[in-house]
Amino acid sequence: MTETTHNTVTDERTDLLESLARHRHFLRFTTRDLTDEQAGQRTTVSELCLGGLVKHVTSVERNWADFIRNGPSAIGDFSAMTEADLARWADEFHMLPGETLADVLKEYEEVAHRTDELVATLPDLDASQLLPEAPWFEPGARWSARRTLLHIIAETAQHAGHADIIRESLDGQKSMG
Repeated sequence: MTETTHNTVTDERTDLLESLARHRHFLRFTTRDLTDEQAGQRTTVSELCLGGLVKHVTSVERNWADFIRNGPSAIGDFSAMTEADLARWADEFHMLPGETLADVLKEYEEVAHRTDELVATLPDLDASQLLPEAPWFEPGARWSARRTLLHIIAETAQHAGHADIIRESLDGQKSMG
């Protein structure tokens, strides 16, 4: 019997989008068959809940995609954050009254679609933007569109892992395994 191997060569954009799609899938998959109440439930000592993680990843992806298009002003000035800004940021990690899991997932899907279109139409993945001033960025550092997309992928993967732990703590269901 002869073994057939399939060596499919894809371009970089396809690889980036496929990787991001895979991690998005795992994040969304952790919310399958949940009620809005379950999506807002904390199951560990952290403040995180499944609906809040999806909201946060949606915000992260939206902001960094805007950064690729518009530079540091799209993300904002971290050093000038007010108490109200910090409160809005904290709300990203919770399901607020009136929010539904279906609406949170729909917004995530819309942001994902816009990011995918951005990646497909960018003239140059090497184009870079100056990072905003923040204690966690080196002064004067720049990120290319490619580096920013890798950051979005890493954030999504990291939070998909968090979501898997939260879901398993909620009802024993897992994304994998």
